[in-house]
Amino acid sequence: MDLDVFVSAHRAEWDRLDALLRRRLTGAETDELVALYQRTATHLSLIQSSAPDPQLTGRLSQLVARARSVVTGTRRASWRDVTRFLTRQFPAAVYRARHWWVPTALLSTAVAALLGWWIGTHPEVQSTIAAPSELRELTRPGGQYETYYSSNPAASFAAQVWTNNAWAAALCLILGVFLGLPVIWILFQNMLNLGVGFGLMSSAGRLDTFLGLVLPHGLLELTAVFVAAGTGLRLGWTLIDPGPRTRRVALAEEGRAAIGMAVGLALVLFVSGAIEGFVTPSGLPTWARITIGVAAELAFLAYVYVLGGRAVRAGDTGDVEAAERSATVPTAA
Repeated sequence: MDLDVFVSAHRAEWDRLDALLRRRLTGAETDELVALYQRTATHLSLIQSSAPDPQLTGRLSQLVARARSVVTGTRRASWRDVTRFLTRQFPAAVYRARHWWVPTALLSTAVAALLGWWIGTHPEVQSTIAAPSELRELTRPGGQYETYYSSNPAASFAAQVWTNNAWAAALCLILGVFLGLPVIWILFQNMLNLGVGFGLMSSAGRLDTFLGLVLPHGLLELTAVFVAAGTGLRLGWTLIDPGPRTRRVALAEEGRAAIGMAVGLALVLFVSGAIEGFVTPSGLPTWARITIGVAAELAFLAYVYVLGGRAVRAGDTGDVEAAERSATVPTAA
């Protein structure tokens, strides 16, 4: 394509579109603006694919973006958007990612159990973690493993736990774009910490106490981490195999869903943090605390599989609505 000839042939249309964007329009001018917007978007696609010119591409991209904002209009978030996110977008995104986070959860749990068994049955491994006196202080009745959950006021402790876990989940989602490798490391660190506690407390004959402290909040908390990790791994795999979509489109779609999932998981982790801050260190019997944790976990799974499954079957992908996405232009053959 001869770029100079192309520009000469269509410069008047671009100038006209720019002029229309700068004033109040009549009905006829609005129709003209829509037509010019569509043609200019096509021109931009042709230039990008056939004769890319940074300066011209930048000008037309800005022009198309301005026109699109006028054609589609702007909208403000409303309670309807919040409701749709909580009842459709978020559960649909989690449901669609189940083939990634469910295996991630099973494999990670197996790794944590294996590490716990290894640490608990090998005193020489325990000696590399801490001195015997320090291990006794950790695992004894009223030791650090137990007092950790009541070391600070419940509200501040819950806020601290929520912040830490939400940050870990966000890192899994964000860093998934690096082929998922950082996600595997973050997940392993979490499983290692769990395995160390499991192994040390079991070697001290206090595994029941450990489970009574971890299960109330840990079921929901770990599920949220597994969902974030599985989604991050899927995002990394999208770079390798985008499927029938272009790599850019696939990454944009999965990335938007992942960002939305970060917000939803922050809410889930808020609940688990509240349980960890107020229920885990409470004076409730162990069976009551574990029951609360199991109920929270079952409620989340039902939320995902019932509402999320229904939304996916209705065509929801967890992505934002079409009107809120970036403009796409035709791809030149």
